[in-house]
Parts: sequence; C-alpha cells; structure tokens
Amino acid sequence: MGNTVVIGAQWGDEGKAKIIDILAEDVDFIVRFHGGCNAGHTVVYNDKTYKFHLVPSGILYDNKICFLGNGVVIYPELFEQEIKDLRAQDVNLSNLKISPLATLTMPYHIDIDGLSEKSLKTSKIGTTKKGIGPTYSDKIARTALKVQDLFDFETLSHRLDDILPLKNSILKNVYDSKTYSKEEILDVCDRYRKILEPYVCFDWQNLIIEFKNKKILFEGAQGVMLDVDWGTYPYVTSSNAVPGYAACGSGFAVSQIKNVIGVYKAYVTRVGEGPFVTELFDEDGEKIQQIGNEFGTTTGRKRRTGWFDAVCAKYTALVGGITQIALTKLDVFDNFEKIKIAIAYLDTRNGEIYKDYPTNTFIHKYLEPVYETCDGWLAKTSDIKKYEDLPENAKKYINRISELLNIPVSFVSVGPDRNQTIFM
Repeated sequence: MGNTVVIGAQWGDEGKAKIIDILAEDVDFIVRFHGGCNAGHTVVYNDKTYKFHLVPSGILYDNKICFLGNGVVIYPELFEQEIKDLRAQDVNLSNLKISPLATLTMPYHIDIDGLSEKSLKTSKIGTTKKGIGPTYSDKIARTALKVQDLFDFETLSHRLDDILPLKNSILKNVYDSKTYSKEEILDVCDRYRKILEPYVCFDWQNLIIEFKNKKILFEGAQGVMLDVDWGTYPYVTSSNAVPGYAACGSGFAVSQIKNVIGVYKAYVTRVGEGPFVTELFDEDGEKIQQIGNEFGTTTGRKRRTGWFDAVCAKYTALVGGITQIALTKLDVFDNFEKIKIAIAYLDTRNGEIYKDYPTNTFIHKYLEPVYETCDGWLAKTSDIKKYEDLPENAKKYINRISELLNIPVSFVSVGPDRNQTIFM
C-alpha cells in the first residue's frame, strides 16, 4: 500500500481512529501531524473502548513508534490526563515520542479562546475552548512557545519577557480579565516540562532518517471541511487538515506519501457552528443521531446529522487527493427504508444549480440539497465479514458513492469494533 495518510473527509468524527488502528498493524511508524486536544478519536477492540485526543491511535500496538509531530499543538494539562487514562487501561506508552518543535498551549490561550468566543455575537465558531486557535495564532505571529523552550531556562525567560506583556495586554485591555505574572508562568512551564520530559525526542532528526524507508502512517485529525484554508471558513479549525500538510507537520518528505485514504461516514455529521446543506431536522436526523450515538468524543456535544453529501464529498476528494475511500457506519442505515444522497445544490434565490462545491459559505443559507433516493436494505449488516454477503441494496449504496466520487471504496465499517470491518 505504501506510506499512507488517513484523513477525515467531512467535518471530523468519521471514524478515522478505527481505520488508523487497523492499518497500524502493518506499519512501523505512526505520526500525528496537526491539531491538538480538540480532536477525539475512539477505538473499540474486544469490547473495550479507548479514547484518544493527542496520542496517535496506533499506540495500541506495542511495537509501533507513535510520534506527535511539529505541526501539533500540545496542552500538557490534558495530555497528562490522557496519559493517565490510557495507563489505567494498560496501554504501553514506551514508544510514544514528541517533537521538541511542537507548539505549547498555555493557560492564557485557554482564557483567550473562551473569552473570544463569548465576545462574538452573530458569528460564533463553536470552538471546543481548548486554546487551539489562540495557540496557532501565536505560532504564526511568532509569539508561541515550543516544547524545546521548556528545557532551556535562559531561552524560556527571554521569550516570556517578550510574550507575556502582549498576552496580559490582551487579557486586561480587550477582555478585562485576569493577567499572569512571569513567576506564575514559569511555575506552569516547570510543571509542563516534567509532564512532557519522558516523551520528548530531541534526536528526532535521526528518528526520521531511521524510519524514512520503513512503513509510515500519517494520522489526520478533524476533517477536510474544517481545514483553515479549504474548509467552511470561518467555521473551521485552526490548522491544515488536508493530506498535503502531513509532510509539513511531521518532518517526512512529501515524496514519501504514496496513498491517501479519505474516511467518509455513510451519512454526514457536524459539531459546532457553520453551514451544513444536508442537515436534517426531522425524525430521520434524530434516528441517525440515536442509532449512530452521535455525541462528540471531546466535548460530548450532540452532533448535527444529515444525508450523505456527494457535492461536498467530491470537493474533499479533490483538495485532499484522496485515492481510496473508507466508508464507515453503514450499519446505522440497517433499518432505513429509504436513504438519500445529495448530488447537487439548488440556490433558492435564482434557481441556479451547483454541482461543484461553492466555497463562499455565506451563501449556503440559500442552498437546498438536490437528492437522489436509494432503497434501504432492512437487514442487519454488523456481523457481515465479506462484501459479497452484504444485502444487494447495501452494495448498490456503496457503489453509488464510489461512482459519484470516482474513487474506489476499500473499507466498509459495519460497527465500532476493529473486527467489524469489510475489506474490499
């Protein structure tokens, strides 16, 4: 298969962790290349549920190196809790490594994230309030701290002399909120250093050299439609979620990426604010939400649900360079008589039909989906292991999605467990 990027091809929560977990068995190195603890990945194996936020899902295999790359932002407080939770489930963390070039989320980032969202009136983003946006903003503004700064007091002290007055000015003058003394932040940094020290890989350059000719799996977070450049801006995350960023956020060369698996749900969900043309507000939407257990791993928020959107899916396939489809949660439709797929959008202002995704998300409130209807299969699929054993209408639905996107479906998930996967 070659080195592979696994990405979410909708708005996140597509079931990437399960696909990563399956593929990780046959690779040597798993790297998370972007995002932070706002991500939530769930793996179910042998009736045991594992939840990940920063740690790569491949950590469930003892002999795999799992690496948090330079493109990731790390909030040590939540990282520490995740480590404790995984240790309590007897997960071996000895092969977990962190790039010293990863960016740190600090307490003032958490404050500013919540205060900023609160100050927005009509354009709330629906942030997880984990400080991700302000951290990435500081990274681009060159006022962020890197993990490596924690291990050099002179550097850290010098940087805080420049950074802290800026942060305190924002907290005090913009939000009328509490500020931080240098001593407070130094104490925080000392604690963060102790949390991260067992995992920081200062020899990361040799690590990249060692594994560049071995099998690598690049683990994406969120989804393409949340990418800061290609998603439903401004209702997006603060990092690049497209496969092209896998090289930037990991240290591996882009030439080493050979394959891109886009993970799509058999329907669509979204957490937080932002346009969602196929969103359902009826009994079908509620039925999908309940059967699919559509609640956020990180926030616990109820996910918005809708029919599969082929217009959006073709767009993410294009900008994501997707070469294979992993279709998840097919079993959620086992009791549906009819299933819809959006194949175009209708602009209610002028009757214009969009077959390509309109990137001006401010017009989406005027768009209605143009559907085609598929017959359901009204049969249980969760125990099926082979494609040929699926009900005929289930096969037709899978093939229709493949046809609309002009990409082969390689994996079909019919349940949360690792073993409930059909390999095409």
